[in-house]
Parts: sequence; structure tokens; C-alpha cells
Amino acid sequence: MAPSYSKAKRNYNVFLSFRGADVRNNFLSHLYMTLDQNGLFTYKDSEELRKGEQISLALMKAIEESQVAIIVFSEDYASSPWCLDELVKIMECKAQRNLVVLPVFYKVEPKEVRQGRKSYKKAMAKHESEFGKDSEKVNTWKTALHDAGKLSGWDLNNGDEATLIKEIVKEISKQLKPTPLHVAKHPVGIHRQMEELEPMLNLESDEVLMIGLWGQGGIGKTTLAKALYNANFRQFEGACFLRNVREDSKDSKDLLPLQKKLLEILLGKELKMFSVDEGINLIQDKLCCKKVLIILDDVDDVKQLNALAGECDWFGEGSRIIITARDNHLLTSHGIDKDHIYAVKPLNNFEALELFNKHVFPRYSKIVIRRDLVDGALDYANGLPLALEILSSLLCGREELDWESALNKLAKSPNKTINEVLRLSYDRLDDEEKEIFLDIACLFKGRSKRDIVKVLDCCDFSTIIGVNVLVGKSLIYEEWGNLQMHDLIQLMGMDIVKQECRDDPGRRSRLWLYDDVRDVLSKDMGTNAVKAIVLHLPWTKSLYIDPSAFRNMTGLRVLIMINVHNSFQDPMCLPNELRYFEWPQCPPWIPKFSSGPKKLVGLDLSQSNIQDHVQLTQFKDFEKLKFINFGKCLVTGLYAGHLLYSKS
Repeated sequence: MAPSYSKAKRNYNVFLSFRGADVRNNFLSHLYMTLDQNGLFTYKDSEELRKGEQISLALMKAIEESQVAIIVFSEDYASSPWCLDELVKIMECKAQRNLVVLPVFYKVEPKEVRQGRKSYKKAMAKHESEFGKDSEKVNTWKTALHDAGKLSGWDLNNGDEATLIKEIVKEISKQLKPTPLHVAKHPVGIHRQMEELEPMLNLESDEVLMIGLWGQGGIGKTTLAKALYNANFRQFEGACFLRNVREDSKDSKDLLPLQKKLLEILLGKELKMFSVDEGINLIQDKLCCKKVLIILDDVDDVKQLNALAGECDWFGEGSRIIITARDNHLLTSHGIDKDHIYAVKPLNNFEALELFNKHVFPRYSKIVIRRDLVDGALDYANGLPLALEILSSLLCGREELDWESALNKLAKSPNKTINEVLRLSYDRLDDEEKEIFLDIACLFKGRSKRDIVKVLDCCDFSTIIGVNVLVGKSLIYEEWGNLQMHDLIQLMGMDIVKQECRDDPGRRSRLWLYDDVRDVLSKDMGTNAVKAIVLHLPWTKSLYIDPSAFRNMTGLRVLIMINVHNSFQDPMCLPNELRYFEWPQCPPWIPKFSSGPKKLVGLDLSQSNIQDHVQLTQFKDFEKLKFINFGKCLVTGLYAGHLLYSKS
């Protein structure tokens, strides 16, 4: 992770490594002067003051205290043991201290340096003769030359030296310019997750890796990505944090500016391009030999990935591409394996309390708040950093009565800012996925996946793939066979339904609260907007239902009543659109349906007081009925085709 960089003492902007006889009085002197004129504090070794053949401690210290090292590989560079020792030290500091290394191939080819050809071959042969062919020192020099020769830099044969020097100074200025990003006012819980990510990043490997940071909105993906950038960007030849990819590419034509921005940051110069396809080619051509760190923040469409980081071979060895997204499937469909997708975690209880206290109780605050109110705020946020920060902003400096009022309000209606962030994932769903999400949020959260699939399949939904999409988009998760979701996401879903008609529950698509169900069913307030009623009470409670309560609910597809007692003796008339009906311990009657085709698929009247088996005969004509449950009823029946057998 390289946290040592920020602590390392850096006395020099640039360290120059060169063979004096080759370049001191021309290229090197002009480069040094230009660096100096641009305010870059540069260490230039004075060969005349060298003593002996061993690199001095002062010189090693100068390399350690530099930010950038420029190695000028000239014809006779490798003939100097001093230069080679310098090179070894530079490459060590590159690996261990994040030293930026930029080679200049001055009238030599990179392959001469990398592969030991021509003058470099002769120089190494001479060293082998002096120190021995299998000398550890010579082998170390060869390794350093090979590794440095692979780095991206500049070739100067018969080109314009002045132009090259300007490019070098511009690149150095760019390398020195990046500053750490602001992560968060109080980055609580970040270090723990960075440690968990370290093996996944595997920065020692030369393999190009794409890594996904996945999680729901507000959980801290961007904050974690910024922290990773700060800890590691100095280890790369170029680094780019591309913010708000989703927001900045709402249209496919917006991808071209993002490509331009990416290349401009990584190359330090503007490039002309006129199409996304051209941009793809330029990214491949310009970055294929450059070790880069790229963070694509808030990606929500595979087109964005295809345009900005389509394949690993677009980038040089050792590159890392980090992508933050709410959709797990988006990452896997782009070829990122599960071992390189990190599920960003909510704060644990201790971290949540620490972050909340830092925000809501500044040092100067003298206000004391009851612990139960603090616990209420923490329970509401449920480890979501965004919610904790917004809550603390709302509550900071307020008295206990304000806290009580604010928490009561939030329990009824979610915070608008939090809701807007969470709703982005919902808005990206297709119509059927939205229906499944709202059913789970309002009606079925915490119930077994098996039971939910059974009910929703009755409604002609492709429930399995729908649930998997919701899991992939961080809207729900499976725990011990049950489907769960973050409390704030559930509140967001419930609020979407309440917003359908704030003042009249009979005009909402779903009803699940006792008071709302009572008002609608007892006063015949239902409309064709109602799609599902699920009333699951913790203990048996009486509920008066108007005989005509369901007359106008022609769109009702699910009706479930658990622990609901109704003393009305005459059967209710249910709409033909109803797909699933469940009422254990229901009154001693079978519901009636209007004339015409019936769409009922599932029926559960277990433990009911049905006594007349004749009442059951109507179900013989229900063509779509797939399963029924009359278990533990007072009557049994056997009916061909649909009612197989109910055991009392």
C-alpha cells in the first residue's frame, strides 16, 4: 500500500543519473538549467568530487530524498560502476519508496540497454572480466539495466534536444503535480478495508488487474477508492481518478470527453480525437506500455467500461484499473472475476459510533444527549456512512427535543438527500424488476427466498433472475435463505409507494400497514391501483372487512392475511385478476369470484374453519391453479386436476 511515501523526507524534486563524459557539457547542462528555471530543485552529481569506485552514502541519501530520478542512458553509461551502482539504488527506491523513474535513451536504443547490446554488451563483458562472470554485483547491474530499459521514457537520436527537454520538464511537472485527494473529513473504517484489499491489489505483480469495488449507494465506495489512490498513485507512471462517470456520460456521445480527459491526465498533453472508436485506439496505443493507476468512479453501464478500459492489454505491465459500481453483474460481465470484486462493507458498530460522534459532537460542543437517542440515530443509519454524515449534520448542535422530533419524522418519511442517492439504483431497473423490488421492500422483506419466489412467480414474474439482478445491484441480499435489505433501502421503497398517493392509501399499489389496510377494506376505498395487500400481524387481531371491499380492486394480484380475524359470515367476492391468495385460519367460507376466466395460481387456506366441501368445487374450473393448501382444515376433498388432496 506504500503508506511510507507521505512520511518520507523529500529534499530534491529531481535526481539526475548520467555518465558525465557523454552528456555533461551539452544535453545534461541544458536539461539542468531548464529544470532550475522551472523551479525544480535538482541534484546533479559532481563527478570531479567522487572518490573511489564505491557509491557514496551522501549520493544514496540524495536518491532516497528525491521525488523523480532521470536516468540518461548514453553510450558509455554502463562502463561506469559508479553509474551502475546509482542505477541499482534508483531501482530499489522505485520499488520501495515510490521513486518515479524516467529514462532518457540518449543516442542509444532502449533494447541496447534492456538486452545488453553494442556498447552495453562490451561494458558488461569488461565488468565480468573484472568481477567474475557469475559475480552477484554484475548480475545485479544487469537486472537493473533490464528493468530500467523496459520503462517508458524518451529516445533521442538525431532529434531536437530543446524540444525533448521541454517534454521532460513537462512530464516531471506533471508527475510532481498530483496531490493526494481529499478522502473524508473523518475517514473512519477506511484503513480496515484497505488492509483487506491489499492482497487483491497485489501490487508486486506485473500482471494488469481490474478490480471492482461494489456496494449500495452511500456505503463509501468512492471514499475507499480515493484512499487507495492516495496510498498508491506514486508507484505508477501515471495515475487518474475519473470521477462521476455515470453522471458525466448520460449519453454515449459524452464518452468522448471522458476519453480525452483520461488521456490528458495520464499523458500530460491534449490529443485530438473525433469519435469514441478513435479514442479507444488512442488509449490502447498510448497506454499499452505505461504502468498506470486508473480509477473509474461510479460506473453504471458497460459502454463506459468498453470505452475507457475495455481490456487489460490496453495498459502496461503492472497497471491497476479500479472500478466502483453499484451493480455486481456489470463488473462480472466485463470479465472481472469474483476474486477481484470487493464488496464494500458498512461500518461496524464501533466505527459507526466513532464517525457519528466526530461529526455530531465537535470538541467545542457542550450539549449532552441521551444514549437512547444516539442509539436511535445509529440504528437508523445502520452503518451507512452517508446516512451518518447527513444525520449528524441535521442533529449537530440541537437539543434532545429536536433529536426526538427528528428521529420520529425520519421513521415516517426518509431523509430526502439519502433517498436521492439510494434511489439511483432503483431508477435503473426495468419495469418488472421495479415491481419485484417494491414487493420485497413493502411486503416480503425478511421472508424466505423460496416463499417469495413462489408468490411472485404466480404473478407471471421471472422472479429468480429478477431477484438476482436486485442482489447484483446491492438493493437486496440473501441471508440464511431469507431476502433482506438495508433499512434505508426499504424505507426508500416504501416511500416510492407512499408517494403514489400521499393522502389516500386506496390509490397506492401496495398496502402493508394495519391502519391503511383497515381504512381501505372497511370503507370500500380500494381502487384498481392496488396490486397487493399483505398484512402480517404479530398476533391475531380483528379486522372488519366491507363485503364489497374488493369490488373496485380489479388490479389486485396478491392478497395475504396472516393473524387477521374477521367475523363476517358471507364470503367475499375477489377479483379475477388475483394470482395468489393466502389466509390461514380464515373465516368458515370460501371466497367467491366474478364470472369469467380466473387467474388464481396459488391458494393457501390452511388451518381454516371450512366445513362444507361443496364450497371447494368451484376450484375445479380454475385453469391456472397450480397449488393449494387446505392443511389442518376441518374438511378434506379430492378433486381431479386441481385439488389433489388436503390432509386435515
